[in-house]
Amino acid sequence: MSPDSGTAIPILWNDDSAVAVNKLSGLLVHNSRYAGPKERSLRQMLGAQLGRPVYPLHRLDRPTSGVVLFAFEQIKVQAWQQRLTHDSTENIYLALVRGHVTESVRIDHPLKFGDIRKAACSEVIPLAISAVERCSLVQVRLYTGRKHQVRRRLAHISHPLVGDTTHGKGEINRHYRATYDLWRLALHAWQLNITHPFTEERLSLRANLPPELKRVLSTLFPKDVLLRHMLTAVE
Repeated sequence: MSPDSGTAIPILWNDDSAVAVNKLSGLLVHNSRYAGPKERSLRQMLGAQLGRPVYPLHRLDRPTSGVVLFAFEQIKVQAWQQRLTHDSTENIYLALVRGHVTESVRIDHPLKFGDIRKAACSEVIPLAISAVERCSLVQVRLYTGRKHQVRRRLAHISHPLVGDTTHGKGEINRHYRATYDLWRLALHAWQLNITHPFTEERLSLRANLPPELKRVLSTLFPKDVLLRHMLTAVE
């Protein structure tokens, strides 16, 4: 279910060239002929909230929450997008996955899209293992940005995302809905570290975990000191 169109979009940072927001799960970043042509998108809601047009610089899947950047002028989009793909930019996600992840894994091989293979590199780092369920909280750093890259990579290493109805496990998803009232994809774009293309300032943009994920993670990892720090560090 999409968030109410009257919901205020949390602003993380802005200047005269761009704005970073904390996207809510269930929102499209922007409309297209194929995706939600008649529904209200994050782009439309943010533009109305700020009283000016905004231009998305990248996308998150509809069920994913977290950091999204928009430019205020079309002429500045290219410069920002070049920085988003630069080696110095860090895209860091938090993901709740099935199974116990005990060591870091770097996955560097192409993803197939139809007949085309595209380079895709990710690193999965374990943060906490639950004593309540057979699940783990991991950090995923993306070195490339491909469609469903996090979902496909985690499924590839047999640790599918909780709540993933495309690449995950239906029985697992049903269990978390029934037991923890978790009805969304357990994936959050937590941090984006990027160098401003016009001022050269190093930005560290971090998005609060939404309440429904924070509640579930606090239940699954009640004694984890690192996780408690992460849950409160950005309040």
